[in-house]
Amino acid sequence: MSDVLKLEAPLGDVIRKSKLKAIKSIVSSFQPINNDKIEFKNNEHSDKNISLDKIQIVANRFITIKRLGSGGFGEVYLAKDKNQNDLLIAIKFENINTSRPQLSIEKYVFEIMYECSYIPKMFYFGIHNEYTVLAMDLLGPSVEDLLNFCGRKFSLKTICMIMEQILRGIEALHNHSLVHRDLKPDNFLFGLGMKSHIVHLIDFGLCKNYRHPLTYEHILYRTGKTLTGTARYCSLYTHHGLEQSRRDDIECLSYIIIYLAKGFLPWMSIKNSNRKKRNEKLMEIK
Repeated sequence: MSDVLKLEAPLGDVIRKSKLKAIKSIVSSFQPINNDKIEFKNNEHSDKNISLDKIQIVANRFITIKRLGSGGFGEVYLAKDKNQNDLLIAIKFENINTSRPQLSIEKYVFEIMYECSYIPKMFYFGIHNEYTVLAMDLLGPSVEDLLNFCGRKFSLKTICMIMEQILRGIEALHNHSLVHRDLKPDNFLFGLGMKSHIVHLIDFGLCKNYRHPLTYEHILYRTGKTLTGTARYCSLYTHHGLEQSRRDDIECLSYIIIYLAKGFLPWMSIKNSNRKKRNEKLMEIK
């Protein structure tokens, strides 16, 4: 199916053919920005399971339709917005008693990045019964979905088209004093409808300020940090336990480019039930 892209068909046409995966691609995980004391590894899940056994009406506006999936924050549901002619949106539920609240950090990122076209839009944030909820754009398939749809390999032109948008989104994030720390193809989602050609950045759970947002004073150099993010794509500095900064996001992108061009990375075949040993071998190959 990669021939479709090599023939230089419009990217939007290919994306529209894979809309059946759109609903399943909105899942993401979340964690506080100020996380010096709490580090998540490989997208650990919330310690509070959520099960909504009936339709929920949130803020007398959003009506849940069905569960889409789960992430580190809790669970995400498909819903419709009565204030926008029953527009389909995604709404996330996080137990208010969780020991690691994360949706408030997601809210912060959405608010400061509201002008960026590569970041989803937030419609609502508040409390519903025993849950913190956040309503946002419903997005389409991920770059990983599209890679699978196209035979696990992109043409150079397609990679350039996708990466140009990703770089603009990451640049905007960095300009707002944030580093993502968990960049991967699953966290880049195409929009729906008129936005099906736009690549959106998601999953801000591991975001962190690399500098003070007002004074621009850079964070201190630190060692002995745990591996934060996804080992497959994280930087060598991260493997060595150094504090992450902008350079680490950029190194992640370099591995992603290779992955999209080849369909695999040399260290993907490593199998070891011991996570530490597996990551050490992965670092050695990098």
